[in-house]
Amino acid sequence: MTAVPCPPKFGTPAPGGHGGAALAQNPELSVVVPLYNEEASLTALVEQLLGALRPLGRSFQLVLVDDGSKDGTQAVLTDLVDRVPELVAVLLRRNYGQTAAMAAGFDVSSGEVIVTLDGDLQNDPADIPLLLARLEQDGLDLVSGWRHQRQDGALNRLLPSLLANRLIARVTGVRLHDYGCSLKAYRREVLSDMNLYGELHRFLPALAFIEGARIGEVKVSHHPRRFGRSNYGIDRTFRVLMDLLTVWFMKRFLTRPMHVFGFAGLVTMGAGLAIAAWLVGEKLMLGADIGNRPLLLMAVLAILSGVQIFCFGLLAELQMRTYHESQGRPIYRVRATLRGSS
Repeated sequence: MTAVPCPPKFGTPAPGGHGGAALAQNPELSVVVPLYNEEASLTALVEQLLGALRPLGRSFQLVLVDDGSKDGTQAVLTDLVDRVPELVAVLLRRNYGQTAAMAAGFDVSSGEVIVTLDGDLQNDPADIPLLLARLEQDGLDLVSGWRHQRQDGALNRLLPSLLANRLIARVTGVRLHDYGCSLKAYRREVLSDMNLYGELHRFLPALAFIEGARIGEVKVSHHPRRFGRSNYGIDRTFRVLMDLLTVWFMKRFLTRPMHVFGFAGLVTMGAGLAIAAWLVGEKLMLGADIGNRPLLLMAVLAILSGVQIFCFGLLAELQMRTYHESQGRPIYRVRATLRGSS
């Protein structure tokens, strides 16, 4: 377990003149934390974040997003904003879910590097410097935390998480041990290319990989939950699987949807036409009665389904072009442009 340094008092700027969001319009670092019913842990969380970040000697801001909490989280945030110059509080009108809360935090933040973590004190803010060091030393675009000694129940959390991590890594091609760890560090340009919907926050490394990001992993601490109860349930498994299919499709066919729909449509239509030709041959050459044959119905359904799937491909192709061209989004990402000196 990593020891947490004794935090300075609220409102005391860091040595060297870096006082956070209130003292720097463009901070070097933004820490985004989505909150839902975290009244009991919120004050301790801010203290630990300040204790970990102020000694770094760089400007930073804490962007805490209240995702429609039903307890006193909003009241605690309102009180902390008056005492912590680095703090930016975002209060959502209702509970939208963790993905929407993180997206709101990304939109409000202004740091060149963005760090995310949970608000339940299971992630350790003292590990943030480790992520930043790996990000900068290895020239990475994203560094993900790995809870190698996770403090959760074996059957209800650890086993499902292990299976999910292996499945996600295999499908997306991004080999990480712990997709579910919220403690991550991103360069802003990576997040600026992504729009989040559904439950896609857990697939941010895969989405960043699609954009050409260089990704690394760091072992981090994980503490038992001290306050309240987990907001996650087994019902999220279905949502994760559906989003995994979305990410797989985006990775493989985002700029060429016709390749999957068109191929499937042609194969289905071809199978239907082949069966229909066989039945017509039997009818003409052998005089067989094909009106009540199940194969006739199968041929008709296959031909119609093939035409529909092929049309879906055309529509998806048009949607893809609208998606890219309406926003001026290129289908490529440039890391750097090097020019010879004259």
